[in-house]
Amino acid sequence: MKIPLVTRREFARVVGTAAAAAVAAPDLFGAPQHAKRSDALPAGTIQIDSNENPYGPTPKAIEAITQSEHVASRYPDRMEQRIAEALAQYHKVEPENVALGCGSTEILRASDAAFLAPGNHVLTAEPTFEAVLAFARVLHANTRKVPLTADHRFDLPRLAAACTPETGLVYICNPNNPTGTIVTRDELAVFFQKVPASTTILLDEAYFHFVEDPSYASAMEWFGKVPNLVMARTFSKVYGMAGMRLGYAVGPKEKIAAMRPHLLWSNANAAVLPAALASLNDADNVSHNRDLLNGTRRWLSQELAKDGRRVIPSQANFVMIDVGGDVGPIIETFRARGILVGRKFPSLENWLRVSMGTRPEMETFLAALRSIVPAQTASAA
Repeated sequence: MKIPLVTRREFARVVGTAAAAAVAAPDLFGAPQHAKRSDALPAGTIQIDSNENPYGPTPKAIEAITQSEHVASRYPDRMEQRIAEALAQYHKVEPENVALGCGSTEILRASDAAFLAPGNHVLTAEPTFEAVLAFARVLHANTRKVPLTADHRFDLPRLAAACTPETGLVYICNPNNPTGTIVTRDELAVFFQKVPASTTILLDEAYFHFVEDPSYASAMEWFGKVPNLVMARTFSKVYGMAGMRLGYAVGPKEKIAAMRPHLLWSNANAAVLPAALASLNDADNVSHNRDLLNGTRRWLSQELAKDGRRVIPSQANFVMIDVGGDVGPIIETFRARGILVGRKFPSLENWLRVSMGTRPEMETFLAALRSIVPAQTASAA
């Protein structure tokens, strides 16, 4: 059975409302769901709810998108091969170690399909990005979760101890969405030694480029040394192409080969592929976007500290803020003011996830926060 693809930002909502959508089938012929969030939004709406990059693609990528018009009528197979080769060169691996996805969400779906047999389960933390768990449920696989540590990080010792012969896949998001926290190089090294070889380790590095903590390490550091390790990356975040949909996996050729049958044919489009190639060749733009967004995050965190608010220290392009009570009504109040903020996470019901927008957008958000949740109210809760 094929699993329908949705964007990362819509995934949790779509899975939770699938039955209702089936009943209300006539709505499928109306405006697409993403239009309700972006295209149909009132002018001036601030969108800081989905961990996107407000600065968009590099100018070189935009030029590549524009020049792709002459190949729009052709399937992108040759260009897919070219970008796979470029990514292999970028990571110093072979093309057979790389698989492309329609966003990294497809990579997560293919990992579930490839590595979860009947009776297996996927193991991860709570909370983290939900796609792997939701796809597993569609596949009728079991799901198991381990709470985060007291400082909101993946508890790798508990995850390793929870692995059994039935654990087909263990998923780690590093930095973690929604908390922005990391697990360190040393913690990963120990974890890799303790996880059984029969369990595939899927390490999602969607927010890799924003990390500044020197104790962090990418999964690529262990390429060729840990045969059950697969890394997922995306062009949605620092590269600013969330709407273009391109992600990829890097792993041992056996793992990548197991995933390929579960990936759509021609799953990348003729515009995003040359844009991705241009982005890979524009390292200055990566550091520019990282500095802009991390600088805004540091400024916002400092302002929140002045208010006496609790914030989870983040190494990503978003931050979580304790609002002192149920975040649901607060999200709706922001929406009424034309500011879209992150969704509610059941295990962190008092915490508001806010993506980094431009500095003026975040100044507007901060003023609204101080009005909606006065600092003394948040501090007293």
